[in-house]
Amino acid sequence: MATMYKIKVNASHQFDISKKDAEAVDCIKTSDNTFHILQDNKSVKTAILNSDFNNKLYTVKVNNNTYEVNINDALDQQIEALGFEIGASKKVNEIKAPMPGLILEINVEKGQDVKEDDALLILEAMKMENVINSPRDGVIKSLSVKQGETVEKNSLLIEFE
Repeated sequence: MATMYKIKVNASHQFDISKKDAEAVDCIKTSDNTFHILQDNKSVKTAILNSDFNNKLYTVKVNNNTYEVNINDALDQQIEALGFEIGASKKVNEIKAPMPGLILEINVEKGQDVKEDDALLILEAMKMENVINSPRDGVIKSLSVKQGETVEKNSLLIEFE
């Protein structure tokens, strides 16, 4: 079975290309990030302006037009089909107590904007202070605990909008 890539251009046009077809492109590297391609007897000048290898996202200039290109290989496609997309945005809407303990400090209030990894509160458990950080960017919808309150494991602490 041939290796297939799913290519998405500007988040609107999607097409599949086989590894064999990709390797058959008549392409000459002219400098570090620029290439000359001959396609159907037409000359095409291309340049890779930006590349984010981890997210497989590239900004490519083709004959003075700029495109955002996302390339997914077979593994990426399988991960997506299983529902485990790499880099998928986190949609955690509530924070629950990971263990029983005492709320020592609350660093946020209702309506506050928070960024991922901001310290939300401190939970003391077994004489250790555990900082509970925000799992995502968001707005605090409600606080279900007060400073000095004891909580059980899986008690609702904070909700996001």
